Amino acid sequence: MNTAHSGLVKAVIPAAGLGTRFLPATKATPKEMLPVVDKPAIQYVVEEALAAGLTDVLMITGRNKYALEEHFDRNCELEDTLRRKGDYERLSRIEQSADPATLHYVRQGDPRGLGHAVLCAQPHVGDEPFVVLLGDDLIDPRDPLLTRMAEVRQEFGGSVVALMEVDPDQVHLYGCASVRPTADEDVVRITDLVEKPAPGEAPSNHVVIGRYVLDPAVFEVLRTTEPGRGGEIQLTDALRRLAEDETIGGPVHGVVFKGRRYDTGDRGDYLRTIVRLACEREDLGPDFRAWLRQLVAEGS
Repeated sequence: MNTAHSGLVKAVIPAAGLGTRFLPATKATPKEMLPVVDKPAIQYVVEEALAAGLTDVLMITGRNKYALEEHFDRNCELEDTLRRKGDYERLSRIEQSADPATLHYVRQGDPRGLGHAVLCAQPHVGDEPFVVLLGDDLIDPRDPLLTRMAEVRQEFGGSVVALMEVDPDQVHLYGCASVRPTADEDVVRITDLVEKPAPGEAPSNHVVIGRYVLDPAVFEVLRTTEPGRGGEIQLTDALRRLAEDETIGGPVHGVVFKGRRYDTGDRGDYLRTIVRLACEREDLGPDFRAWLRQLVAEGS
C-alpha cells in the first residue's frame, strides 16, 4: 500500500540541529549534508519519503542550512558540463537529487526542540495527517517501514510511532514507550512515553526511532506543552498526552520495526553505516570488502 492511498502526502523533515557531535566538520556544513558513501544523509531520507508516496516535503531548517536548499536545487552549469562530456551516469545522479518532489523550507529560528520544530510545520501541514522523518535515522529501502505505519494509521486512526526493541542498557538513550500488545504481532498500543528514562526506570525496552505518522491534533497539544527535558519542547511529551486521552486526537500505536536501520547521529555508528552500505554496493563492495579483510588481517 502506498501512503497516498491512506491520505498521507506530506512529510516533515526537521533539519535545524547544530550537529555538535560532529564538530568541527559541522561548523559550516549542515550535519544532514555529511556524505554516506556518495550521497548526503538527507537525500536518503527524502528518497525514503518519495518511495512511500509522500510527494510534498517540508524541511525545518535553521542557520547555516542553505546547503540543503542548494543540494536539492538544479545546477544547470554542472548538468551542461556533464552532458557535454557524455557522463550520463553522474548526470542522472544529480538530476535525481535535484528533482525529487515538491520541496518547501521554513526556518525554525530559535531551536527549542523537536516538538517546536514539528509545530513550525503547522501552517504548511494544516489539518492533514502527516509524516515526520528524522535525518539521523536511515531506514533501508528494502524494509518499507512508512508503508506499514500508514496501514496502521488507516486501521486505527490517531498517530503511529516507529519502535525498536533494544538492550535494556541502551534504553536511556531514547524515548521509551509503555506498550500493550494487539492482535498484530508487530503493532502495539502505546499507553505512556518517557523521554530518555534513567537506567532502571524504563517502562519497557521499546524505544522510539525517528519515524512518526501524526494526527494534526498534535499541533494543539504541542502549543500547550511546556518545555521538558533539556529545556526543550519534546514531541514525546505531546504524544504521551495523546496516548493518555484518545479523545484529543485518537490513540497512539507503535509499529515494532525489526528491519535494517542505520544511525548517523553518532560518530561511531555513522562510520559503521558507511562501511555497511559501501560493502553492499555492487560497484564498490567487492574491492572494498577485500580491502577490509586485508586491513583486519594486518591489524590482528
